[in-house]
Amino acid sequence: MLLAGPLVTAAMIVPAQARAHAAAHTTGKAAAAAADHGRPGLPAVNWALSGTATATNAASGDPAANAIDGDAGTDWCTSGWTGTLTVDLGRVRELSGLGITLDATSPSASATIRLAPTAGSWQSVRDLADVALDPGAPMYFPLPREARAEFAQLTVYSDTGANVCVGEFRAYGPDGAASGMKLGADLSFTPQELAAGAKFSYDGRPGTPVTIMREAGANYVRMRLWVNPPPGYSDLAYDLALARQVHAADMKIYLDIMYSDFWADPQHQNIPAAWQGQSLAQLTATVRSYTQRAISAFAKQGTPVDMVSIGNEIRNGILWPVGEINCPTTVPDCGGWANLAQLLEAGVAGAHAGNPAGHELLIMMHYDQGGNNALSSAFYSQLESLGVPFDVIGLSYYPFFHGSISAMRANVDALATQFRKPIIISETQYPWTLANGNSAIGDSTGDFVWETSQLSPGYPATPGGQLSFVTDELSILAQVPGGLGAGLFYWAPDWIPGVPWTPGTGIGSPNVNLTLFNFEGAALPSIGIFQNPAAICERSFPGSSPCVIGG
Repeated sequence: MLLAGPLVTAAMIVPAQARAHAAAHTTGKAAAAAADHGRPGLPAVNWALSGTATATNAASGDPAANAIDGDAGTDWCTSGWTGTLTVDLGRVRELSGLGITLDATSPSASATIRLAPTAGSWQSVRDLADVALDPGAPMYFPLPREARAEFAQLTVYSDTGANVCVGEFRAYGPDGAASGMKLGADLSFTPQELAAGAKFSYDGRPGTPVTIMREAGANYVRMRLWVNPPPGYSDLAYDLALARQVHAADMKIYLDIMYSDFWADPQHQNIPAAWQGQSLAQLTATVRSYTQRAISAFAKQGTPVDMVSIGNEIRNGILWPVGEINCPTTVPDCGGWANLAQLLEAGVAGAHAGNPAGHELLIMMHYDQGGNNALSSAFYSQLESLGVPFDVIGLSYYPFFHGSISAMRANVDALATQFRKPIIISETQYPWTLANGNSAIGDSTGDFVWETSQLSPGYPATPGGQLSFVTDELSILAQVPGGLGAGLFYWAPDWIPGVPWTPGTGIGSPNVNLTLFNFEGAALPSIGIFQNPAAICERSFPGSSPCVIGG
C-alpha cells in the first residue's frame, strides 16, 4: 500500500440514498445451514461474467455486453422507455441470488426478471415481477433455494419515459472451484489495534480481526515484516506472535517481506540501517540469510509460512540504490535490473532454505499496477528473461490509484494467458464512507479517498458499494482463463482510528474509511466480501426485496 506524499483532509460524506430492502437465500441446505450459523458456504460468483448477452432496444454505443462485464460503471441503456436484456449463462447454473446496479443518472424504473433452464422455457420467479429499482446503488434479489437456470432475462420499464441504463446485471451461484482460492486480508495492524484498546465485533459478538475474518470466510492472513521498524510495529517477534493467533484460527500465512526498516513501496525502498554500506555481494548474502532466518523462525514455532512475497510492490526495485530500477537521473549509482534479479534470487533461495522439508511454500513477486497491463506485462517479462524464479503473480489493485475494474480484468486475463501462472490480488480496498474518523480522536490525518470524484462509477461509498466492488473483483478472478485466478487479499480491514501510520502525536491513519469495520470496530456488512452478497444483504435486512445496503 502506498504511503507517500501529503494527505488530504476528508471533505465530505455522501449520504445513503438507497432504500433498505432484503436479499437472496443461499443455495442448498448445507450452505443455508452454514449461513444461518454465521459461517459461509461455498464462495458465490457472478456467473453472468462467463455468459453472453443480447438485448432489445439497446441505445447506440451501449451494448448488452456492458451489463455483464463485471464493471458497474459501463452501461447497457435502452433506446426508449423499455427494453429486455437476455443473458445466456453458458450452461445450467445453480443460482443463489441476483443483483442489479442502475446507473446513478438513470431514471427510477421497475423491472421483471425471469429464469429459464432451457431456451424459451421462461419461468416467473416469486417477488421478481414489477419490482422497483433505485438508481446508483447495488440491489440484490432473493431466489428460491436450489434455483437452476441457463438463461436470465431482465425487462426494465422507465418511470419517466427516459432511457433506462443498467450498469450491471448479476447472477450469483456457488462455485466449488472458488473454494480453493486464497482469500484473506492483511491484518498486520491487528496487534497494535488490540494493544491500543480497540474492540471488534461481528453481529454484536466480540472477536478479533483474525477470528472475525475467519468466520466471514477468509482462509489466509497476510502480514508484513520490517527489519527494524519503530517500536510496536511489525518486526519478526511481532509477526511470530500474530502467526500463533492465525494458526489457532486454522488459517494459513502469507508473509510480505519488506527489505526495509519501515514502509517499502514504489516510492520508498530504503536499505535497512544495519545493512547500509554493503556492496552488492554483501547485500545478496544478507538478503539470503535474513530471509532464511525469518522463514525458519515461523517454521520452528509450528506456524510455517505458506506464501511469501520477496519485496513489497517492487515496481522500482528493492534496496535502493543497489537494487533500484527505473532510476531517476539523480541516482548515478542505480543498480539496474541485473542487480535486482540477483537480490530477488537471493531472497527466493533463502525462503526455500528456511522452509521445512515437505511443506509447500509459494513464492510471489508483487507488482503494484493492477490496472495496467502494459506495465505489468513488461515487468514480469523482464523477471522471466532474467531467470528469476517465482510461482505467483501478485498485484496491488486500488481503483482510486490504478484505474477501472474493467482495466483490472483485462490485465489479469492477459497476464494469465501470457505467463500461465496463478494470479492473486495481493492488496485491494474500497471506501464504505467518505467521512474521516480520525477527526473524532483529535488528529488531522486525511484519508486516501475523500471525495466523490475518486469513486468508481456504479459503486457508491457505502458498505453496499464496497461489498459490490470487492465481490465483483472476486468474480472476475474466479473466471480468469485457465482457472489461474488464485486469490484476493483485502488490505488493512482492521485499521480503525487509533493507530498511526507512523509514530507521532496527532498522526492517524489515512485508511479509516477503507476498512471492513466501522470507526468503533463493529464489522460492516461488507465483511462478507468472500460470501454471496445477496445472502449478506438478507442477513442485514431480512424479509424484503430488492435489498440495498446503504450507508
